[in-house]
Amino acid sequence: MDRKIYLDNASTTYISNEVLNEMMPCFSSIYGNANSIHSFGRDAQAMVDRARDKIAKAINANALELYFTSGGTEANNWAIKGIARANKERGRHIIVSKIEHESILQSCKELEKEGFEVTYLNVDNEGLVKIAELLHYIRKDTILVSIMAVNNEIGTIQNIKTIASIAHDNGAIFHTDAVQAIGNLKIDVEDMGIDAMTINAHKIYGPKGIGALYVKKGINIEPLIVGGNQERNRRGGTLNVPSIVGFGKALEIASRDLVANVQKLKTIRDYFVKNVMEKIEYVKYNGHPYQKVNNIVNLSFDLVEGEAVAMMLDLEGIAVSTGAACESGGVEPSHVILALENDENMARSAVRFSFSKSTTKDDIDYVVETLVKVIARLRSISAVTKTGRAK
Repeated sequence: MDRKIYLDNASTTYISNEVLNEMMPCFSSIYGNANSIHSFGRDAQAMVDRARDKIAKAINANALELYFTSGGTEANNWAIKGIARANKERGRHIIVSKIEHESILQSCKELEKEGFEVTYLNVDNEGLVKIAELLHYIRKDTILVSIMAVNNEIGTIQNIKTIASIAHDNGAIFHTDAVQAIGNLKIDVEDMGIDAMTINAHKIYGPKGIGALYVKKGINIEPLIVGGNQERNRRGGTLNVPSIVGFGKALEIASRDLVANVQKLKTIRDYFVKNVMEKIEYVKYNGHPYQKVNNIVNLSFDLVEGEAVAMMLDLEGIAVSTGAACESGGVEPSHVILALENDENMARSAVRFSFSKSTTKDDIDYVVETLVKVIARLRSISAVTKTGRAK
């Protein structure tokens, strides 16, 4: 295999050189525990403080409203469980959408066992939460509404400001999983009415294993991880100084280069979609046609299995996915595509292509050329014809 092309950037990106260079001193000269009172600890804490300030500035928050976690999954677990448990005297009703990340959905399932009631909102066939349903189901004892800003499989951008306003009008706290939004959209927690927000570093050319939960001042939340007084007694555990520093730098760069990267990714995305649609029949573009981020394209290829497409592309050096990375390897069809179409065949034939700021048109030409061959090969051996009848 001579060529390798990575189109699974919604799963994780590489660490940029700027970020890596910022992190390097934390592995050698500045290696103290940030919670130690001696000079080594104070030097590490100063690095953490600078990173926290950069992240806060990028989202228009106060630095003391940010709490570092091990990643987006932990932050989502903490947001859902911590807010629900801390506010259960006010009510036990929670609203989320059916296309949330599994860390949200499974946290809700756990809370249901504790006596909480969860409403799972439907989305339309383009992936937008149905505002009418939200207005219908929200009630006086609703304490939390959690809707992701950008879906990780299809890239649809939700109407966050409107949803947050509805939550507040009914006395509920609003949380959003913004892992896929950061670096692709301008996020302003004050302007958008966000009370709590999940973000992480490894989708924006930063390190894996580091994330953060923004919690607006005044919002009650119980700790998820106890056993230390770190993060102002809200999240126990030794701070991951190198990764925190990398996170701060990655988001600083993402904010700096946002406009340029968004335009570059749009050019690449549009070029890819145009070529695929012209050269391959029976392809369905999943998600909203316009209200979406530019780095994610989700396509269903009729008459084939998405897993087979991904495996055959991998043999040709091309990395793609069939859904969220944390769900890969499972045999169940994407819950996101099922929520859009209620069509198991469309869900099983879905493939996600996600681009980076380094993806080139030459890369796309090779991917499309290979994809045409892969789809043709798989359809030639499929047990189903385009009429839906067995061969």
